[in-house]
Amino acid sequence: MLQRNRRPGRRRGGPAGSSRPRTAAFHGYAALDRRAPVSELGRELLRKAFPDHWSFLLGELALYSFVVLVLTGSYLTLFFDPSMALVEYQGSYVPLQGLTVSKAYATTLELSFDVRGGLLMRQMHHWAALVFVAALAVHMLRVFFTGAFRRPRELNWTIGVTLFALAMLEGFAGYSLPDDLLSGTGLRTAHTIVMSIPVVGTYLAFFIWGGSFPGEDLLPRLYIMHVLFVPGVLIALIGAHLVMVVYLKHTQWPARGRTNRNAVGQPMFPQFAAKSAGLSLLVFGVMAVLGALVQINPVWNYGPYVADQISTGVQPDWYVGFLEGALRLMPPWETVVAGHTVMWNVFLPAVVLPGVLFTCLFLYPHLERWLSGGDEALREHHFCDRPRDHATRTAIGTAGVVAYAVLLAAGGNDVIALVLHLPLEGLTWLFRVLIVVGPVGAYLLTRRLCLALQERDRERLEDGEETGAVVQDPYGGMGEGHRPVGADRRRTVLMRDVPEPLPRPGADAPLRRRLRARISAWYCGARVEMPAGTEERLQVTGRLMEPVHEAPADER
Repeated sequence: MLQRNRRPGRRRGGPAGSSRPRTAAFHGYAALDRRAPVSELGRELLRKAFPDHWSFLLGELALYSFVVLVLTGSYLTLFFDPSMALVEYQGSYVPLQGLTVSKAYATTLELSFDVRGGLLMRQMHHWAALVFVAALAVHMLRVFFTGAFRRPRELNWTIGVTLFALAMLEGFAGYSLPDDLLSGTGLRTAHTIVMSIPVVGTYLAFFIWGGSFPGEDLLPRLYIMHVLFVPGVLIALIGAHLVMVVYLKHTQWPARGRTNRNAVGQPMFPQFAAKSAGLSLLVFGVMAVLGALVQINPVWNYGPYVADQISTGVQPDWYVGFLEGALRLMPPWETVVAGHTVMWNVFLPAVVLPGVLFTCLFLYPHLERWLSGGDEALREHHFCDRPRDHATRTAIGTAGVVAYAVLLAAGGNDVIALVLHLPLEGLTWLFRVLIVVGPVGAYLLTRRLCLALQERDRERLEDGEETGAVVQDPYGGMGEGHRPVGADRRRTVLMRDVPEPLPRPGADAPLRRRLRARISAWYCGARVEMPAGTEERLQVTGRLMEPVHEAPADER
């Protein structure tokens, strides 16, 4: 019988030796737990319930796209030089050799052709930026249409809108850095927008650009903003947003066992963590495939920026395309006041329009709470609303989406006219009509569809669901058979967290109260009452009751 010889030192390196790191880790954890609530926080966080629905992954899609942006952007900063100093290009791209270009453009070409993996990183970075802003936009639409911005999540909505605005600014800054003919044209447009601000526009433009356009200070300033200031604020706001989601608990769709006082879903570890990790790997993989196979922003085709040249057929990224469309649709209105020209054709579409848009987004939760009034304005809401149940809110959101789509399409009116062989002036007038008729028509149609869907829900609750079988009654009449609506479906329809319109005050009431009541009737009055028994109404009221928060120990 053979016996394997053991080395003398093997036994000492076994379990006894391997227990030392575990012992040290245990003592370190115990020491930290005595000084901070590590165990309590870890236990509560790891068992935190997250409701399961595909629409809740939109925010995570934005998060992991931002991670790709940070990683690829960190690689690009090692090779990019934002200097406006002129050099003679002697890189690998033969058509531009010997041409005088800025260092910013030269290093962008070197990243694309001479740095190993540089073009892949550039294109992954650009695609991730587009996906990041798109995921933020769709996530905000999901929150808006489901009413997830209501109390107690107004602050988180404000953080989300700020993130979207900063993401647009960050995208524009990064888009402008290569100093090619496309980005230079965008900076020229931005210079005109700043100049259009009455009284202070010329001073602001001179300060930002460091002199007359194109100047030599803007690109280094945009670079610092793009790689330092804005990312730092984005990281801080994303962290605050995630903390608020965990603290306030996630919204959920009405279903069996779910109330306004609980959160039913999968625990963070291991189910939710595994799903989230899989999504992150999927996002990284898709970004890598797009960066490797789908060309985007080929700056070598555009050439370096020259102030007296402009390229046709080039458009900004989609998230600022609506500003381009607004500029193209605005008539050439100008006013001369005391020797100063006010360019309404630039100031209104490029300064006032985005200002009004973001002001409305910031104030919308407070406006809806003001229109609800009473106890409804003070109650917490943890259920997601079905868009059909809030007809006016859904119609307003749809009208905004249609207006954005019309402006985005108008931003490419020259390309559309060229491809479809249409007259450019006629196409511009068509978009001018659509920007007025389109949102109004979308609002009216969406509101009517929501009310029709509510009517359909009411018919189902009263008559039951159609079976498809034709039956004959005792009197010889023919009709389609029905079966009672299932308990889950009935619960979903009846669990409506819709505020009642404010009561109409008397004629002697102040004008402000009467106006508020009229607006509330328009906003909250578009509803169809659902048939429900007394017991069902009590159950719905019980499930919609807000959580009871414990008072601090010194107040008990």
